[in-house]
Amino acid sequence: MPEILLQYQGAIWQAIGETFIMVGVSILAAILAGLPLGTLLFLCRKGQQLENQLIFSTLNLLVNITRSFPFLLLVVFLIPFTRLIIGTAIGTAAATVPLAIIAIAHYSRLVEQSLLDVPKGVLEAAVSMGASVREVVFKFLYVEARSGLVLGLTTSIISFISYSTIMGVVGGGGIGDFAIRYGYQQFKTDLMMYMIFIMIVLVQLIQFTGMTVARLIDKR
Repeated sequence: MPEILLQYQGAIWQAIGETFIMVGVSILAAILAGLPLGTLLFLCRKGQQLENQLIFSTLNLLVNITRSFPFLLLVVFLIPFTRLIIGTAIGTAAATVPLAIIAIAHYSRLVEQSLLDVPKGVLEAAVSMGASVREVVFKFLYVEARSGLVLGLTTSIISFISYSTIMGVVGGGGIGDFAIRYGYQQFKTDLMMYMIFIMIVLVQLIQFTGMTVARLIDKR
């Protein structure tokens, strides 16, 4: 192991841990809130089981506005809300709030798109058999769209990692913040390159895992 990595070994592991915390919370938010939100968006569309133009338009607008925000400005804009929820606007825990919000908006849109790809014939068959909305969602929609949902989550996780590199502005830490503070700002280019390499490896592992899982569960 290069000497410079040994010198900063403790700080590097701390940065990796901070990134895992931020991305982990984002993944949980995406699954627990983004998946239901994307499903509701789909179900409230015109011609679907829960068709409701008001709910659809409201949720669609909120998702679009959140996704349209430059992420750095979103972090700053949410500082009062973050302080209200967490009690502080600084630190890794505080950084998870804007990350969770963008995660929900990001993944909900990908969920909606995946569900729109489900053949209409599948839904018509489910309804004709008397399936309830819950049964349509869990026994038909999610089953048919499972590969797309996994690929969407994979894409989202990679985006969350990218977003996490910005969280140094609120003391969130992480690999990206470490690379900037200890590498770029202190003119230690080799250290910065090592951190970039770690990020690349992490993203490639996630991409490979997501693609493999999606391929294995694809029933087509």
